[in-house]
Amino acid sequence: MSRAAETNGSVRGTKGRPRNSDGAAPSLTKILNLVRTGQATTRQEIERTSELGRAIVTDRLTTLTALDLVDESELGVATGGRAPRLVRFNANAGLVLVATLDQTALGVALSDLSGKLLTEHHEALDLNAPAEDTMSRLESLFEWILEKSARTQKVWGIGISVPAPVQTPSGGLLSTSPPILPAWDGTAYVERLIQTFKAPVWLRSSVGTMAMGELHDGEVPPDSTMLFVKIGKRIGAGLVVDGKLYRGAQGAAGLIGQLPVASDGLTGPLELLAGSDTIAQAGRSAAKEGESPYLAEILARGGEITSIDVGQAAQAGDVTAMEVMSRSGRLIGHVVAALANMLNPSHIVLSGSVAQTNDILLAAVREVVYGESHPLVTRDLRITASRLGSSAGLIGGAAVVVDALFATEFLRSWITKGSPLGAPKFEKVIEVTRAALAHPEADTPDIPSPPRKTDLRSKGNDA
Repeated sequence: MSRAAETNGSVRGTKGRPRNSDGAAPSLTKILNLVRTGQATTRQEIERTSELGRAIVTDRLTTLTALDLVDESELGVATGGRAPRLVRFNANAGLVLVATLDQTALGVALSDLSGKLLTEHHEALDLNAPAEDTMSRLESLFEWILEKSARTQKVWGIGISVPAPVQTPSGGLLSTSPPILPAWDGTAYVERLIQTFKAPVWLRSSVGTMAMGELHDGEVPPDSTMLFVKIGKRIGAGLVVDGKLYRGAQGAAGLIGQLPVASDGLTGPLELLAGSDTIAQAGRSAAKEGESPYLAEILARGGEITSIDVGQAAQAGDVTAMEVMSRSGRLIGHVVAALANMLNPSHIVLSGSVAQTNDILLAAVREVVYGESHPLVTRDLRITASRLGSSAGLIGGAAVVVDALFATEFLRSWITKGSPLGAPKFEKVIEVTRAALAHPEADTPDIPSPPRKTDLRSKGNDA
């Protein structure tokens, strides 16, 4: 679709002129989502699955084709007659920007409307730096990644994940910045992103987006019930039920790091007794006292002992490091076993560098969960480590945006416009955020120029 047509919120004229009335929206929505999710790939399958008549299906596909949302140019396999035309969703109709903000890392990516990452970039970040510095860097990277892609499509949505619970409703569009981190209080980051890129913004916690990433691109079937556990300085969980992320009443589901556990006569929060800081501290003590030759050598070279070092030492057979990792794994296992008995997940996935750099912690978690759970709970339960690494949050952030864009209620509001940017709800958001930023106290400086490409280390599969 042309930029002029998209800007005006209308569709280009064809001999099968699209309907602009709201009356066609329900059937257009149903057909588009059947095609987009792969439930129907031919006109005959659409008629059978949607229970809509042939004339209506033909008319709606003409409309969706004119809106550049579907394509019928490819022929399928003939089964005794003429080969059917395949109906394909046009995942290139728009773009999605995604970012993950972690305590020490920033990731950005560009995806198509299927949630497939087209290119991504990761770099170090100090999230304790002024919010203005982080926002400027984020905007600069977004501008750069769009320029690098050389794509002309509009950005349809932005997904941001942060290392904190996100207090936003599941439905609706954001027009103000919810509280995420103390240092960001008073920062109009949502309003600024909306006005800069003219696209709606969705926020989720990092553990939530990582769980969605595992579901969409990991080894877990899409309709599974999964418990995702991220192990780091903080320990959190994401729950996916029947393929849907459960966020809780205030978006704070999964704060398992606060649950009390006991170890060696000490009682405290799980993340305090089993998190990466505690693992690193135990490793430093073992190195100083000569209990771990592997870690003592690192310390002698003037190196800082990290939780990853302890995990690698355990993987190499260092007895003391193995016990440190096993102790953390057992503590985490006790909490996960209680959750497994209550939730009966089909998959438990452990993530974070501590869980992904060695098998000792994973083995300890498995031992406790299988030992403390009901036989029905563990009969078909799989406990694995994530293989997505730092890409999990970006994949999940893209999935969150795509799911929101094509959610039935929101899709109905924009489908006859050809783009969510023409939805009345979003047009209202544009007005509200423009007014908010126009206030003198909310003024922000000009966006910096995109960084030099040679300054960035990126990976991608631009298509």
